[in-house]
Amino acid sequence: MSMTDPIADMLTRIRNACASRHRRVDIPVSRIKTEIARILKENNFIQDYQMIETDDGRRLLRVRLKYAGSGQSVIRELQRVSSPGLRRYVGAAEIPRVRNGLGLAILSTSKGIMSDREARQARTGGELVAVVW
Repeated sequence: MSMTDPIADMLTRIRNACASRHRRVDIPVSRIKTEIARILKENNFIQDYQMIETDDGRRLLRVRLKYAGSGQSVIRELQRVSSPGLRRYVGAAEIPRVRNGLGLAILSTSKGIMSDREARQARTGGELVAVVW
């Protein structure tokens, strides 16, 4: 069965795993999902990620979730902004500041997948994929 929005599926799997207090979540792998996981790790929203291969030959992206000392998930909110039915593009000057800089916006630019800070530094806009805080 084909999926219409694999990025939304990834974000939903992470959101559900955080709500259930799972230590890790397995996601079908793609290049854009790996880049999103890299950005989440660089900004300390997840512990780690790795690509694994199952017994039947499928490749999965295993994301290890991060929790605070009290058991509360580091990811409080994870939202898909741009969807296949309604794309949302922003210019370099219009990149939103999520929770006054405490959160993170993930953008798909012509230079690759970037966080909001990287995109502002590179002075490039693009498709606003998701926001995290």
